[in-house]
Formats: sequence, C-alpha cells, structure tokens
Amino acid sequence: MGALSISVVIPTHDRRRLLPRALASVRGQSLAPRQVVVVDDGSTDGTSEMLRRDFPEVTLLEQQQCGVSAARNRGIEHCTGDWIAFLDSDDEWHPRKLERQQAALGDHPEALLCHTDEIWMRRGTRVNQKKRHAKHGGSIFEHCLPLCCISPSSVLVHRSVFGVVGLFDTSLPACEDYDLWLRITCRYPVLYVDEPLVVKHGGHADQLSRRHWGMDRFRIHALEKILADDVLSPRQRAAAAATLAAKIRVYGNGAAKRGKRDEAERYFAKLGAQLDEEPDHGTAPGR
Repeated sequence: MGALSISVVIPTHDRRRLLPRALASVRGQSLAPRQVVVVDDGSTDGTSEMLRRDFPEVTLLEQQQCGVSAARNRGIEHCTGDWIAFLDSDDEWHPRKLERQQAALGDHPEALLCHTDEIWMRRGTRVNQKKRHAKHGGSIFEHCLPLCCISPSSVLVHRSVFGVVGLFDTSLPACEDYDLWLRITCRYPVLYVDEPLVVKHGGHADQLSRRHWGMDRFRIHALEKILADDVLSPRQRAAAAATLAAKIRVYGNGAAKRGKRDEAERYFAKLGAQLDEEPDHGTAPGR
C-alpha cells in the first residue's frame, strides 16, 4: 500500500499560545501529510500573523467567527487529499499517529473511517477515562448514542464519506461531532486502532463543553434529525428512539430544577408526557 494522501484540518479561535503545540505534532509525524489546512475562525490574538511567520507551509484560511463546524467545513472544502484528518488546536498527536492508521487501513482497505484511543490531560494532569468512554470498532452506531465516543482529533476519514452523509451541522454550537458520527456510523463500520495516539488537553475556559449548560439538548436535536432520516435499520431506530426519550426526560427535569419550567414543558411535550412533579435527579447516558 502506498502512502495515503492526507489533508489535516485544524480549526482555531484565539489559540495562538496552544496552536503551535498541535502544529509541531503534525510536523513531527513519521508519515507526513500532503497538506495542513488551518482555519482561523475570527481570532483577535495574532494567530494568523504567528502562522505566517512560524508555519509558512500551512494553508491558512481566515474567516469571521462562524463556529467550529463552519471552520471545519471550510477546511474540508479546501482539502486536496483523499483522506482527511482533524486535529483540535488544543490537542496533539503521537509522532506515529498517521503511520499507525495507514498500517491499519492497509489491513482493512474496505474501511472509510479510522479512529484511535487517546490520553486525556486536564490542566497538566492525566485523567483516567470511565468505562462509558471506551472506544470501539465495527458497527458502533449504538455505542455512539449515549455520548460522543469518537474523538475528532483521532479521526482519519475518506473524503467520499462527506459526499454521502454531508458536512458538520453549523446550526449546532456544540455536539457537532456527535451529530456527524451518528450519520456516519449508522451507514458505515469504522476501524479502531487500540493505541493512545492522541493527547487531548482539557480544563481551559474556552472549551465548548464549558460554555453551554445542558449539552444534551444538542444531542437531542441530533437524535431527532437521524430519526427523521430514512436511513436507520429497525434495530438502530429502536435504540435511537429509546436514547432520545431518556435524554429528553433527564434534560427536561434538569431544566425544571433550574427554574426553566417553560423549557422543561416544551421538551416533555416531545414525549407526549408531563413534567415530573418531583424532578428525577438520575444520570442520563452520556452525562
């Protein structure tokens, strides 16, 4: 198998301090990508100037701030490689990340998406992942329902997949990756490399998961979309519907607890149910 033609897409916003670490990990790959595309999503901290000075090999695209989905989509549209890898600007790759994925795809040429295990760091300290965060290969749609179980920074995906499932949903301010993985995994099996080839750094204030309360409302939207699409098998549809009902109930009760009763009742109406008088404080899948 010859070297894969790989384009790397890195969306960024005001991460001039963190972005060089991500780009250095791409520069250090044992299998060099064909192209690196950085989409500067309206940064005001000198990110673009730093890139032009220190990383002149990068294809730099600048735009007004439109969000991570629009930034990734624009990057995808400018890719020249047959395979597309994503890297968040606060993460970094193991030096052999792309090489190990190419080897795995050589053994499984039918695969169109390959992802890997990862290491989690929070404010410089390694964090152990819980059992619910375990990664899988094969037909993993049902594993993807409770929460996002594919890291964008670990993915290598053939560009033809986007022609079938579409791009990232720009209407979602968060959980846009969860939405995309549902659309992909209901159609395609995925390949999993059981090695921690990505380091995810968390704990900083600008992470999307820290900006939005009630992240499950975005997952609810994604589940409603996939259920409205005529693509799921009967088993997939039943599993998605059950997950949707569970997330609506927990999100609705959480909204009520926060005094957002109109919001809670609007979500419970989706179930044809009434809001619990005593909010259920249980934990939803993916929480």
